[in-house]
Amino acid sequence: MSTPGAQPTSPELPGFDGLYGLELLGYSDTEARAQVRVREELKQPAGLVHGGVYASIAESLTSLVTAVAVIPEGSTAMGLANSTSFLRPITAGTVHARATRLHRGRTTWVWDVHFSDDEGRLCAVTRMTIAVRPLPPA
Repeated sequence: MSTPGAQPTSPELPGFDGLYGLELLGYSDTEARAQVRVREELKQPAGLVHGGVYASIAESLTSLVTAVAVIPEGSTAMGLANSTSFLRPITAGTVHARATRLHRGRTTWVWDVHFSDDEGRLCAVTRMTIAVRPLPPA
C-alpha cells in the first residue's frame, strides 16, 4: 500500500466474509485493499461474478477499516448506502478491490471502491457510505 502505516491483515475472516472468500491485503484509515478469488459459486447464471459479491466486498472492506479507526473513540461503523456501477465483467481469476476514503465526518465516512481484474482493468466502482454511531452499552 502507498499509505504509510498501513496494516497487513489475516486473510481468514469469520462469517459471511469467509464464505465468499474475502482476503484483506492491507489497510489504513484512508485506503484499503482486498481480493476475492473467483469460484463457480460466486457467479451468476451468465458466468459473470455476481453483483452481490462486489457489494459485499465494498461494504465489508469499508465498514471494517472505518470500525478499526473509530472503535478507540467509542464508536462503531456499519454500512449506510452502497451504489455500484458495473463497467466490465470478471469471469475468472481474482476480483481486486481498492478503497479510498473521500470523507471522514463525525457521523458518516464516504469511500470509493475500485474493482479490477487480473489485467488491472477497471471493472466496477462502488460509492460506499458508512454510518458512525456510538458503541452500544456492553
